[in-house]
Amino acid sequence: MPDPVLALDLGGTKIRGALVHGAEPLRTDHRAERAAPHLERVAETPTPATAGPSAILDAVAELAERICSGSRVSAVGLAAAGVIDSGRGHVTHATASLAGWAGTDVRTPLEGRFGVPVSVLGDVHAHGIGEARFGTGGDRASMLLIAVGTGIGGCHVIGGSAVLGSHGAAGHVGHVPVPEAAGVPCPCGRTGHLEGLASGPGIVQLARRLGADASVHDGHSLAAAAAAGADPALTAYRIAGLATGRVIGGLLNVLDPEVVALTGGVAEVGGAWREAVSRGIAQEAMDVVADTPVLPATAGSHAALLGAAARALDELPS
Repeated sequence: MPDPVLALDLGGTKIRGALVHGAEPLRTDHRAERAAPHLERVAETPTPATAGPSAILDAVAELAERICSGSRVSAVGLAAAGVIDSGRGHVTHATASLAGWAGTDVRTPLEGRFGVPVSVLGDVHAHGIGEARFGTGGDRASMLLIAVGTGIGGCHVIGGSAVLGSHGAAGHVGHVPVPEAAGVPCPCGRTGHLEGLASGPGIVQLARRLGADASVHDGHSLAAAAAAGADPALTAYRIAGLATGRVIGGLLNVLDPEVVALTGGVAEVGGAWREAVSRGIAQEAMDVVADTPVLPATAGSHAALLGAAARALDELPS
């Protein structure tokens, strides 16, 4: 049996990892029938987000060594927050959620510690590959992943490969301007972008502007208020969902994927938000793409680990 891939998913709040078995490299037809990969020794640790790059990389390495625990691995696949130059294994841009993260070389330290090839790509790109090969996009030629949670990201996958863009920045769906977000600050430092309005924190802030009381302070309390029929929460979900759907409709016009997969904490709420997303898509999508299926993601919470492992195997010499 081939050695597994050590897969790691580095986010702003936690680092996950696992040994992944059976994540085969990309074939000519990625839709070919094959057994699903399986994970073992799944573990996680908090990200020391404010402690700087060295501390973050030390935490990644310590978790990786605990997962490996004497096992051989064929490669390491790292999905990392930020904009990633996959060719060099460097972080080129990052938000303040990871202190000093921009400019960090994340590949070299891992290669030095494990002595095997290390593949690095953005976390949403890894998620997209995992979902396209092992989830909703598994039997499709192309897929657009839309992830709506603490932030809003996306990934266009064609033939099982993620479209990374010339700067590694493809898929920043949250930074498309929408009329509903006019004047709303975005975490990127600009105003009027989808993420400032329609991410999880953005919807909470919108609900508060619409009159929600102090009990609505995070995603869980917002969802509970909406489930109880509280008007500010429901209205916030509807405004944010409509704006998100409008962006998806516009992307359908540009990219024409075979399917759209929705994931993330906000997407799991469904209800008024999901209905509004459908209205927004219908408002913007041209007739030729209006019937594109928009489905829940199915690869699960470890989709980014699966995608990171698959990408690592793609990059190994044949």
